[in-house]
Amino acid sequence: MSSLITCPICSKRVPEWFVNDHLDHECQGAIEDSSSSKPKRPLARQISILTSPQQRRESQPLLAKRARAESVSDDVEMRAETPPEQRPPTAVSSPSPELLVAKQAQVDIAPNDAQAERRMRDTRLPLAERLRPLTLDAFVGQQELVGPGSVLRSLIESDRISSMIFWGGPGLGKTTLARIIARKTKAAFKEMSAVTQNTADVKKAIDEAGNLSRLANKRTIVFLDEIHRFNKAQQDIFLPYLERGQVVLIGATTENPSFKLNGALLSRCRVFRLEALSEDDIALIAENAAKVKQVDCGQAPTGLEAGLSRFIAGVSNGDARVAINVVDLAMNSLAVGETLELECIKRALQRTHVVYGAEEHYDLISALHKSVRGSDENAALYWLARMLQGGDDPLYIARRMVRMASEDIGLADSHALPLAVSTLHACQAIGLPECDTVLAHCATYLARAPKSVESYKAFKAAKAAVRADPPWPVPLHLRNAPTRLMKELGYGEGYLYNPDYDEPVKQEYLPEAARHYNFFEKHKNT
Repeated sequence: MSSLITCPICSKRVPEWFVNDHLDHECQGAIEDSSSSKPKRPLARQISILTSPQQRRESQPLLAKRARAESVSDDVEMRAETPPEQRPPTAVSSPSPELLVAKQAQVDIAPNDAQAERRMRDTRLPLAERLRPLTLDAFVGQQELVGPGSVLRSLIESDRISSMIFWGGPGLGKTTLARIIARKTKAAFKEMSAVTQNTADVKKAIDEAGNLSRLANKRTIVFLDEIHRFNKAQQDIFLPYLERGQVVLIGATTENPSFKLNGALLSRCRVFRLEALSEDDIALIAENAAKVKQVDCGQAPTGLEAGLSRFIAGVSNGDARVAINVVDLAMNSLAVGETLELECIKRALQRTHVVYGAEEHYDLISALHKSVRGSDENAALYWLARMLQGGDDPLYIARRMVRMASEDIGLADSHALPLAVSTLHACQAIGLPECDTVLAHCATYLARAPKSVESYKAFKAAKAAVRADPPWPVPLHLRNAPTRLMKELGYGEGYLYNPDYDEPVKQEYLPEAARHYNFFEKHKNT
């Protein structure tokens, strides 16, 4: 069997004897219209015109191999014209076209309906992967994005994809949308993950896209899952190529792009936010998952009993993958002939905490802070419980309570700040689970305490004045004078030491140009 070689045009691996036909008919960088009357350039001419000097040097071994392949091709044609009884014996038969396609490495072929059916029946795959939709019509949820008449659906169906970022929690369909685009587009599609690949892999994909664009006038879409795993310096690799239109980038992230992605990269991409799936959407997905599992078990695909799909939807937190995994685990645990019931689903769920991402983490602490500010102790305890069950650090919550005690209660109750600081120390000393009641104690006290933002607002006004004014020098009588030279220059001269006087001391403490400021005047009694 012939060895595999790398095509210098599209970088695919093909059998050595087949390289001639590959370059003429299958190579994405060298395909020419078969109906064209123009003669095809020899490979040496293509490489000379369309590649760099370094690539031409690297392609020299291929020229010799192509010459050998052409001689093999001529021999095959001669054998086809020779009667069978006159042909020389051969030990190896030519592989079928189907075998050739199967052996070509690194070729991404979008699955057709038959392949989708085979994938659905492949029990070796995770159930969530088997249920992944291949068309927009089969996609569940996100109707504002992919429903009829939506912007994203129009872009996909018209194959006018531009660079974009899919932002949303896990199990909402980001990767599924990217793979649907891969099936619909006529562009080359490269799927990558920032978890397993690095910038060198991305650079290689971009270089291949450049070759494809120059040689075949074909664009390339690069899908990078978990794009936030690349730091902002690594994300810069895309900027010049997006600017030139060499590649189209589709990124997927569970984190807020405003915080995790490079501003220059965001300015070149359209951000699409995927919302949590509704209970109706999750219930439908759970029904479909149950039907597939029933077929696996040799049962009729009747779906779930009334109420079970709704229960699963209620505990899945808008995550389709969670719902599918619950159905999968619950049905795998059933004995032969046993039907799926609520208790079995609860055992499969085993939810001991509420899972949420970084984005919701900040939403929850904001809700806790605003509940304390609004003197609603019930809401404050609810959001505190949500954060603790979600796995938040109790020290983080305690530090935020110290801030609440000073910012929102302030001078109205000077006991609040010492209590919040004591809460922080208690959490450091005893940790979870014992410190949860300490946090609840502090949250309740802060919510019920009287509120004053007088010092908080006054300090904001002082910072604004500092930013607006020049840095006025400290008056001489307030300056420190530790040396004789400084005393001779007048430092500290005229300062009135307050403890030396029984009566109030009249003395200016602000620079002369800033003496008109009164930061508390507008904020008294607040």
